[in-house]
Amino acid sequence: MLLIVQNIFYAQRNNRFVYNKLVVVLVMLLLYCFHGNAQQRPYYTQYILNQYLINPAFAGIENYWDARASYRTQWVRLQDAPVTTYITINGPLSKSDYDRQTPTTFHAPGENPLGDALWQNYSVPESHAGVGFTAINDITGPLNRFAAYGSYAYHIGIAPKTSLSVGVSIGFTQLSLNADKLSFATPVDPAVGTSGIINSIKPDMSAGILLYSDKYFIGLSMQQIIPEQVAFSNNTVALQSGKLLPHTFFSAGYKIPLSDDVSFLPSVMVRYINPLPISFDINSKFQYQDILWAGFSYRYQNGFAAMLGIHAAKDILIGYSYDLSTSLLNTVSKGTHELLIGFMINNRYENTNPKLFW
Repeated sequence: MLLIVQNIFYAQRNNRFVYNKLVVVLVMLLLYCFHGNAQQRPYYTQYILNQYLINPAFAGIENYWDARASYRTQWVRLQDAPVTTYITINGPLSKSDYDRQTPTTFHAPGENPLGDALWQNYSVPESHAGVGFTAINDITGPLNRFAAYGSYAYHIGIAPKTSLSVGVSIGFTQLSLNADKLSFATPVDPAVGTSGIINSIKPDMSAGILLYSDKYFIGLSMQQIIPEQVAFSNNTVALQSGKLLPHTFFSAGYKIPLSDDVSFLPSVMVRYINPLPISFDINSKFQYQDILWAGFSYRYQNGFAAMLGIHAAKDILIGYSYDLSTSLLNTVSKGTHELLIGFMINNRYENTNPKLFW
């Protein structure tokens, strides 16, 4: 792979197209870290709106089925830059009548369904199980990562207003290399450039634990628990092997009422991938009733992001974020866009917003 980079660079160092190709190959190395030097999982700016994506212990936290889909295009105007899409769905194995006749059910005129009335009457839900499914597709130039998982979580009350959940996800990751898209500055065997798509499929497993109430959450999860060797090879192309590394995530947040209509929700996420240094995001989110929200995020030594969201209908929410990098990538790209849409399915108590919406 490094030989490919060198050939491209020395062939036409002043050609912008080749420069973009060089950047893409370097990005591939950074994203997938075949040699253990970078994060291998994609970033998500709006993970605070879908924490099940990071921690399987969130599966079934609400009393209905919650479906989310997202499209993220990273480093706009940079050719072959990462594009990430995902679909998730999770819900309880059995619905409960627990504490659903609350202000969340009835949106009385002038009253905030997520205000003091909700918090004062909150008590933990009964013990229950939740399940979920995740499908992720991440494309960077000639490299494609597709992953699918099924999840199971169990929630139990440990105090009048505090619950504990433990979850696990099991599935597979498929890494595909489209050798037809590889560029060489010097002539090579034509078979190399027409060798098609080379796949590497590996089992994958994640686990997490979550402590939560109506006002806060503290979660710890690990993805890619099982380190796996990865190599791309067939009869014409062979690339040096590397390893999928475990990723550890710690997240926490707290809901602070500024008034009965407005809430402030600060949160943090910390990532650790050995042997990288620890990285983190700091988020702030302001919410007006259960209708509108706006937020800001800072990713350490990486960039800033702004978020906006609205409940477009009773069972539909839409969120948008824009990231601006503070790294050298900012000189060749125009930021990152991420769109999220969510659906509350079988919401028979007609909650206008997730009850546990941080």
